[in-house]
Amino acid sequence: MSFTYAQLKQAIQDYTDNTETSFINNLPLFIRTAEERILKSVQLSLFRKNVTGLMSSGGKYLACPSDFLAPLSLAFINATGDQTFLDFKNVDYVQTVNPDGSDTGEPRYYAQFDVDYFILAPTPNSAYTAELHYFYRPASLTAGAESGTTWMSENASLSMLYGALVEAYVYMKGDPDMMALYDKRYTESLLGLKLLGEAREVTDEYRTGLVTRTKE
Repeated sequence: MSFTYAQLKQAIQDYTDNTETSFINNLPLFIRTAEERILKSVQLSLFRKNVTGLMSSGGKYLACPSDFLAPLSLAFINATGDQTFLDFKNVDYVQTVNPDGSDTGEPRYYAQFDVDYFILAPTPNSAYTAELHYFYRPASLTAGAESGTTWMSENASLSMLYGALVEAYVYMKGDPDMMALYDKRYTESLLGLKLLGEAREVTDEYRTGLVTRTKE
């Protein structure tokens, strides 16, 4: 089961039996909100990305990618061609290590300074090539064509549908029992995604055996 953008919007209308103009106009918002809930609830290795860039010589800040959500690792290539991984620390720790940014050398630590930049310590003494491995924000289904799909709409279709229906019922101030039902089905659908993203994607059955869950 999967949805195109048009199919998911139509399904939301069919489930809610609502064709009111303002409701239709808010369908993209319901979908984006459902995507956000899924993205923040399940850790999927499919939403990892690698990028390379340059550290600025004498510059203690390194720009984050525009779709950055959370870091996995940051490394740089030193003068001898070796790759060195930095330790991720709290921003206060990094600023204590190099309070005014005047200490330069090969970076050892990094922290999330704000939504746009990392801060490094020591301050790079050369324009090192950097490699960042990170969780990224995938493009929304609503950003594509009516016939378009995304990984979520193809592989997390139940979570997308029931998550959007919960948001739709919140907007409509709908029946509490029906909203509770949709929220229950949304929560149930997340269990399958969690098993995929936090168990099956990070194990090798040849070496570890089948993934099992504790009986409730």
